[in-house]
Amino acid sequence: MLIALNKPFGVLCQFTDPDGRRTLAEFVRQKDVYAAGRLDHDSEGLLLLTDDGRLAQRLTDPRYKQGKTYLAQVDGAIDEAALQALCHGVLLNDGPTLPAEAVLATEPDWLWPRDPPVRFRKSIPTSWLSLTLREGRNRQVRRMTAAVGFPTLRLIRVRIGEHALDGLAPGETRVLAG
Repeated sequence: MLIALNKPFGVLCQFTDPDGRRTLAEFVRQKDVYAAGRLDHDSEGLLLLTDDGRLAQRLTDPRYKQGKTYLAQVDGAIDEAALQALCHGVLLNDGPTLPAEAVLATEPDWLWPRDPPVRFRKSIPTSWLSLTLREGRNRQVRRMTAAVGFPTLRLIRVRIGEHALDGLAPGETRVLAG
C-alpha cells in the first residue's frame, strides 16, 4: 500500500508523541503504515506512507535517485548567483551537497494559507524557488538556501519521484497503490 498525505505545518512525521504535539495519527487511519522519509515539523506537503519496506527504501535511498521537489519561499529577492550556487551544490557543515535543480518560481495560485502565516516584512521582499534534490539530509533545503544568503520562510514538498501532491488539501490523504 502507498498513501500520499499533504502534511500540514506543525505536524510531526510520527504517529505518537509523548509531548502531545500533532502527529500523523490525526490524518492517517490506515494501520501498519509508516512514513517513507520525513518532513520537518515546520515543513508542509507531500509525505508518502507505506507498509512495504522495500518500496520505502526505493523511495528514500539516494542510490535510487528519486528526485524530491520543493517549493521554497525565501527571505529576500533571490538572485542568479544564488540559484547557480544551488545548482552546483553548496558546502554545508556536513560536507558539500550534490547539485540541485533550482529555478525561480512564482507563488502558486493553488497554495493554501499557512497557519500561522509566514512573517511579513514590508521592507524586505520574498522570493519563491523550485528545488529538486536527489539526496535527503536533515533540513537540507533550509540549510542550502541559508548558505547562499536567502533563509527559507516556507517549505512545501510537491513531488517525490513520479508521485505529486496534485490537489491534496492539507491533511488529506490519497491511496496511490494497493
